[in-house]
Amino acid sequence: MSTNTAKLVLDGVTKQFATRSDSDPFTAVDDISLEVASGEFLVLVGPSGCGKSTLLDLLGGLTEPTSGRILLDGTPITGPGLDRGIVFQQYALLPWRTARHNIEFELEAKGLPKKERREVAQRYLELVGLDSFAEHYPHELSGGMKQRVAIARSLAFDPEVLLMDEPFAALDAQTRESLQDELLRIWKATGKTIVFITHGIDEAIYLGQRVAVLTSRPGRIKTVVDVAIDRSVADVRSSAQFRSLRHHVWTLLHGEVERARSTELESAGASHG
Repeated sequence: MSTNTAKLVLDGVTKQFATRSDSDPFTAVDDISLEVASGEFLVLVGPSGCGKSTLLDLLGGLTEPTSGRILLDGTPITGPGLDRGIVFQQYALLPWRTARHNIEFELEAKGLPKKERREVAQRYLELVGLDSFAEHYPHELSGGMKQRVAIARSLAFDPEVLLMDEPFAALDAQTRESLQDELLRIWKATGKTIVFITHGIDEAIYLGQRVAVLTSRPGRIKTVVDVAIDRSVADVRSSAQFRSLRHHVWTLLHGEVERARSTELESAGASHG
């Protein structure tokens, strides 16, 4: 882990949801404690239904923990804020606005003057390589371009933390790998703290400095893997270091996937018993 002062701290975080039976709440994540250092790129992986997106909602302030606390620079997170930007799997762009005006949307909420909004939007369009598409509407952009606009929009108001919920999952393999490279470039250029959720083991290892593996439901931290690979080689994904880490994370995750499947089968059997 980085020696920088931790920017994000999750301290014993549990999130439960009410069910039809008030005495039997649904526990999505349970007793999660984790620190994310300033400028770190942390990736979360886990089986389907383990609470990854719930955890991101908690970090974004979109929901509150049932118990425990989440701190950003020592201050409790109690709701959404401009210190955190969120990029979802769906692009969520406004179809009646151009790429530039989509990026300016959040800046309008901050009350920036028109001239300054335009300058900031232009700077982030250049950062994501879309300055020549500034006046294009979302329907005129490819999926990868739309996601670049979404990333630029989230960065434009200068959040301290960027939260990303499987942002490349809907893209084809070639576009996904291209955007992974772009994201690493942007991360290095901006120094943002990034928390990234994915189902892809390769993606997790390629992007993350650390990979936090979650257990099957309820989600707990099973282990945190340090990613020590030489990113200067031409094809990182083919290196022995990468393959070794991939197998390690796959082994950790495979056990949780099997456990989740067994639990589902037991629940199905009980419901028909």
